[in-house]
Amino acid sequence: MKMNNKIEFMVNSIITLTTDFGLRDPYVAEMKAVILGINPRVTIIDITHEVEKFNIRMGGYVLASAAPYFPKGTVHVVVVDPGVGSKRKAIIVEGERSFFVGPDNGVLILAAEREGIKNIYCIENRRFMLPEVSETFHGRDIFAPVAAYLTKGVQPIEFGSKICKVVKPRFAKVIKRGNSLVGEVIHIDDFGNIVTNFSGKDVKQFRSGEFLQFKVKGSTLKLKFCKAYADVKKNEPLAIIGSHDFLEISVNQGNAAQHFGIEIGEKITLTSSIYKKPS
Repeated sequence: MKMNNKIEFMVNSIITLTTDFGLRDPYVAEMKAVILGINPRVTIIDITHEVEKFNIRMGGYVLASAAPYFPKGTVHVVVVDPGVGSKRKAIIVEGERSFFVGPDNGVLILAAEREGIKNIYCIENRRFMLPEVSETFHGRDIFAPVAAYLTKGVQPIEFGSKICKVVKPRFAKVIKRGNSLVGEVIHIDDFGNIVTNFSGKDVKQFRSGEFLQFKVKGSTLKLKFCKAYADVKKNEPLAIIGSHDFLEISVNQGNAAQHFGIEIGEKITLTSSIYKKPS
């Protein structure tokens, strides 16, 4: 039975790639070539290669948004790595249903924590890297082969020692202070929706129709907590749990980021007070 499960895992293996490489250069193709050279049966899915250059926050958000929809056993590789060649570690995060492979700069942690982290390993075993490791392209020489070997059933502990401490960036943290939650804006989508790092779980005490209070950029916003954008009139602001389970500040058929002048990275505080509709 165990052997059958392992064979099924190998045949149906999926590796996703998320990078800031773009598509003009051969970098993505080189990573895929390395993966297929080790496991030609694997399916490779491009989440995106258009992460803004060196933008760890954006890479982390994109991964956290897409990862939950992939099958159990998927290996997610992320290469947004401004510290490549430095002393930053290369890691494997073993989640409850997936593996996350990439640099220890925080880009993996938002997605991994939302899934649930079982173990974290430092990639140290040169056996599972390319023979020559470039100081500038760990995506091809370390992360791609490691991901491929994971899909062939190599156990995470074989890649290196188990570790406890990794980089956890501010955008992956929600801090409770008294009756408030402190987070930040992690993304602004093409519609101008302001995506915070508060999850649906963080705001489960609120009910649709209540008014939430936010403090951001020295201002206080009181917004209706809605189930749909159309719960308010056109051009009216609202708060809503978006399709990726993050709390958003939005404007129905409008651009919230422009309306409020809020940018990615802004600190934002959500109070636990419940407000009645203003008269």
